[in-house]
Amino acid sequence: MSPIIKRRGEEFTLPSKYLLFILTVLCTGMIIITFNTNLFTGPLNAFAGIFVVPFQKGITTVGTYLNETTDKLSSITQLLDENEKLKEQIDELTIANTTLEQEKYELTELRNLYQLDEQYEKYEKVGARIIAKDAGNWYNSFVIDKGSDDGLMIDMNVIADGALVGRIIDVGPDWAKVQSIIADNASVSGMVLASSDNLIVSGDLELYRQGFIRFSKLVDDVDRVRIGDKIVTSNISDKYLPGILIGYISTLDDDSNNLTKSGTITPAVDFEHMNIVLVLLDLKKNIQE
Repeated sequence: MSPIIKRRGEEFTLPSKYLLFILTVLCTGMIIITFNTNLFTGPLNAFAGIFVVPFQKGITTVGTYLNETTDKLSSITQLLDENEKLKEQIDELTIANTTLEQEKYELTELRNLYQLDEQYEKYEKVGARIIAKDAGNWYNSFVIDKGSDDGLMIDMNVIADGALVGRIIDVGPDWAKVQSIIADNASVSGMVLASSDNLIVSGDLELYRQGFIRFSKLVDDVDRVRIGDKIVTSNISDKYLPGILIGYISTLDDDSNNLTKSGTITPAVDFEHMNIVLVLLDLKKNIQE
């Protein structure tokens, strides 16, 4: 609260900052007088003890507080600067870590492709990256970054994860569209590898929600086929090269005609997570010729 000073019937308020300045100068002067003269010895010693010393203590306390506050502010500023630098380092490390993870993933993909290349070494092939796909969670139809300029043609087979993905249904100079075997209108002539019994594999997107596709028209008179048997593309397929893995029998049921069997297959390819595929450059009709 600022003091009120009266002068010839008038009054005005002395601002607090001026009062603080005056008191500071007064206290400083008293301190100088106290340390450099004997003014407050004897009778005035009591006055010094009552007034001067408390002022000195107050100034010392305030000075100490201001000094500590300044040190704290300096420390806070330094910590904030260090925090910003650490954030920048974390961002740089995050980017570097993401890059390493991506490189590791691509290296794994390339290793898988190399193993796949060895598995189907009798076929000429080219690797391609998926650049687009239809809406939905699965790669039932997608586009790759290779086309006719790379020798790709309609009906060429596409593989990944060591198994059949589908076939090319459209092609441009630097792109090609692939329809996978899980698509609703997809159909593949398959064969039970253990028994050489033929069957028809049909895509079913609704059923693939459970991880399966269908098969039908399996003739198994002596019950040789078992759950878990491997299904591959058959020799009689008109568009698919023979011996390419499709998946494994998961259910097996007798049809109502008691002549054939049907059921479901677990595909060997993960149609929810794909990035790179291999295109087999041989066409079935060329091999037949």
